[in-house]
Amino acid sequence: MDVWRINLRERSLKREPAPESWGRLGGRGLSARILLDEVPPTCEPLGPHNRLILAPGLLVGHMLTSCDRLSFGGKSPLTRGIKEANAGGSTGLHMTNLGMKALIIEDQLPTSGDARSGWWVLHLSLAGARFEPADDIAGLGVHEAASRLLKRHGEKVAIALIGPAGEMLLSAAGIQNLDKDRVPSRIAARGGLGAVMGSKRLKAIVFDDAGGKKPAIADREKFKQAQKLFTKNTLDHPQTKAFQDYGTPAMVRMCDALGGLPTRNFSSGRFEGAETISGEQMRDLLLKRGGESETTHACMAGCVIQCSNTYGGEDGKAIVSPLEYETIGLLGSNLGIADLDTIARLNWEVSDLGLDTIDMGAALGVAAEAGLMKFGDGDRALELLREIRKGTPLGRILGHGAAMAGRVFGVLRVPVVKGQAMSAYEPRAIKGTGTTYATSPQGADHTAGNTVRAKVDHLDAKANIATSRGAQINMAGFDTLGACIFAGFGFMVNPEVIPDLLSARYGWQVGSDILQVLGKETILLEREFNRRAGFTAADDRIPEYMRTEPLPPHNSVFDASAEELDSVFNWS
Repeated sequence: MDVWRINLRERSLKREPAPESWGRLGGRGLSARILLDEVPPTCEPLGPHNRLILAPGLLVGHMLTSCDRLSFGGKSPLTRGIKEANAGGSTGLHMTNLGMKALIIEDQLPTSGDARSGWWVLHLSLAGARFEPADDIAGLGVHEAASRLLKRHGEKVAIALIGPAGEMLLSAAGIQNLDKDRVPSRIAARGGLGAVMGSKRLKAIVFDDAGGKKPAIADREKFKQAQKLFTKNTLDHPQTKAFQDYGTPAMVRMCDALGGLPTRNFSSGRFEGAETISGEQMRDLLLKRGGESETTHACMAGCVIQCSNTYGGEDGKAIVSPLEYETIGLLGSNLGIADLDTIARLNWEVSDLGLDTIDMGAALGVAAEAGLMKFGDGDRALELLREIRKGTPLGRILGHGAAMAGRVFGVLRVPVVKGQAMSAYEPRAIKGTGTTYATSPQGADHTAGNTVRAKVDHLDAKANIATSRGAQINMAGFDTLGACIFAGFGFMVNPEVIPDLLSARYGWQVGSDILQVLGKETILLEREFNRRAGFTAADDRIPEYMRTEPLPPHNSVFDASAEELDSVFNWS
């Protein structure tokens, strides 16, 4: 497996072996290592010195259930620190079939001065790299752009692409990838990496793995046995059945019961309309509507959990895929909207623009508090999103996310850490996740270490310090493996499966604690990058208002002390 390095200014491709220090890393860990080695931490995120990194996890390439995720990395224009965002879909598989350990995109293509010209598609195959003009798809939403690219390059390619938001260099823009049905629905959403791709004048990257092959396995029989055990453990886990039936929207009722469902710009943890936007309600609705509606759907080929979905309208035709819990929380209860059809349409608009639904939901919540819309007004929310598509000043403000919206609109209650919006887990009610929001090098990101399922008193801040620490270490390890968070259902039944898979795949001798070893190394690399970028302990804090304003229904505040937060990464 080689590192493929694209220099945009030279329009060149170099294939080179990975340095020794990169060899046993993949995904998020490899992205962090490359960034620390090659990117000046104080550089301008949208300038020529930033890199866009695509790194498949260590276990990607074998259709191991829930383990084909691809990490995108770079310095974030949103947090101004290190960023990794990962996604399912087919891109990671194509990269490993082409023999890529990582793809590093450096420097920038020259601009023409015309926002709609000078855009390019980078096409990668065993024959090498070529650049194709993309002016005909510049400005298009991701769905139409992907459709045209598939017609041009055939149905068997993988694609990573940006929408209008990435072209406009908006800080909440993500990078979208095709799912198994060729829909560009799998987004590496967080941190503005779509803007980094846009700054390099790339509308899309097409991966054609024709003639490629799966990565070699050192001990095929051992790998087969470990894979079989992992799949069985995953299928037998009771949580798998729940996610197969209800997907991530199953979390609506749970978080509402905990008093942690963000409501009306994070002003309450309970929503009176929670039942009407719950996973149970959605499943009943989709089964009744039929047609293109799917209550269970795999974002990656071979996944047995299939926690995704396709949300169909009253006529059974698909509105959006997927409609996830975090989107329901931020575009639904956070905006006071209790109608799934409305949330689905908002979701489609955000996705077609190539934006993060979490930061957009938070930005709209801030806009509602500023008086630009009324809570519960889905039509007005859609109008505001369309301002982004038109590129108006208002639209650009919103497209830069909640932190920017708060500064411009003069709103102090802005649910962000390090410039990035919180997800649908209120930190005053679910304090372990709040600790993760505060201290993760990634900014407020539940995927960096969510604690909502931990068997702990979620209102006890002191008890949740260790819970967050463990969750962050494990999740950084999973991201380095290329494993979905839900792969943990199967891995945690028998943790020895992880070292067995790695030793069988690569011939390595690794300890039973390899997940934690990878996780700790990754976090240390990320924290060092942020330290060199100028971050201090003061950046590892929850917003002031969440430390002073009680949250109904428990009337709790986020009360972890500075000393406790500063101790999260003291694991020696």
